[in-house]
Amino acid sequence: MEKSMMLPKRQRLDVRGPIANGPMQPRPLVALLDGRDCSIEMPILKDVATVAFCDAQSTTEIHEKVLNEAVGALMWHTIILTKEDLEKFKALRIIVRIGSGVDNIDVKAAGELGIAVCNVPGYGVEEVADTTLCLILNLYRRTYWLANMVREGKKFTGPEQVREAATGCARIRGDTLGIVGLGRIGSAVALRAKGFGFNVIFYDPYLPDGIEKSLGLTRVYTLQDLLFQSDCVSLHCTLNEHNHHLINEFTIKQMRPGAFLVNTARGGLVDDEALASALKQGRIRAAALDVHENEPYNVFQGVLKDAPNILCTPHAAFYSEASASELREMAATEIRRAIVGNIPECLRNCVNKEYFMRAPSAAAGYTEGINGGYYSGGLQQAHSTTPHETPHSAGPHAPPTVPPPQTVPPPPPVAAVTAAPPTGIQHGLVSKSPLSAPDPSNHHATKPEPSEVH
Repeated sequence: MEKSMMLPKRQRLDVRGPIANGPMQPRPLVALLDGRDCSIEMPILKDVATVAFCDAQSTTEIHEKVLNEAVGALMWHTIILTKEDLEKFKALRIIVRIGSGVDNIDVKAAGELGIAVCNVPGYGVEEVADTTLCLILNLYRRTYWLANMVREGKKFTGPEQVREAATGCARIRGDTLGIVGLGRIGSAVALRAKGFGFNVIFYDPYLPDGIEKSLGLTRVYTLQDLLFQSDCVSLHCTLNEHNHHLINEFTIKQMRPGAFLVNTARGGLVDDEALASALKQGRIRAAALDVHENEPYNVFQGVLKDAPNILCTPHAAFYSEASASELREMAATEIRRAIVGNIPECLRNCVNKEYFMRAPSAAAGYTEGINGGYYSGGLQQAHSTTPHETPHSAGPHAPPTVPPPQTVPPPPPVAAVTAAPPTGIQHGLVSKSPLSAPDPSNHHATKPEPSEVH
């Protein structure tokens, strides 16, 4: 074949040239608002996002860079986001509550601003249910009080002393346990309580007929009926505007005289003043509270400080090493779905979808992935954006400092968070403030809300 007939040699493609589907996109910023330990979240998010921690108690403490650039936010229950707070974020697309209760977020306002709000409803079910049974058993058997007497040096020399110290101890078998809200935790408590011989009844107007038959429980259709029939009442509902102070002076009068009360759901469900009065009068024999309207709970302040027969724990029913890791992994994974997928279709636990879908931004292509589905740049470490002490570092490199807003002083140089956690962090939890307990389903006597867990 003649050389003139030969085809020209095809040029090699330069694989280093621009990518065909568009320019490289900047990595989205995800911020942990009210914490500083990102050791569990980082492995899940480090290849698709830059992760920063704020360790803030309010939006006034959040750095301007986060307010302007963060597209995703993780938060515990120690910070509150009102409509005014949400409007400060300029690029926010998704908030994930590390827990199940979302009463510290204005979910309607978030939806109308085009921000999806998600929670983690499936974690800590076993822990909260086990803790609830532990508190119930303590009320019935007075183990907590008897142990304190021994610790204080009281001598039990005979049955008379035991009888005096253990006054109020009761037999469980045959008593009626009333559960308000049969969500995940309420159901788990009910099944455990049956094993101890309780007759279990529940009130949950949002569940379909037949649930009681599948679980072998007795259903009542008004809160009044449940309070009237129960020897012990256990609350397992989320907090909303309809059931604030569900247990109050009026509803306590509907309870059996000498009944027990347990709350491992939300502190705002119980009117502390009414409870203190009922305990002092003996109308409620004893109460156990893991959650409080004002947290962290101070035993030396408030109306309950002089109330007898009350057992208080520090909003810790949800916690175990396994549940804490599981919770944070599930929250970070939801953020990852939002980054690599479409909002809100890809989200598993979006609680404000009805408002979000009506938002104007949803019609303007808001359902695309946070960054168009393509991310670039090297792996980055989690870093602080707020002016607090630098955490312990496992490496020398630190991200560049960002000019601070006028409301806060300039942040000091910060170090990468890789292996060694900062002081005060244990098992992935910030010890300086209590974390969100898992929360169940919530209902009011007149206008209850759909049931769910912490």
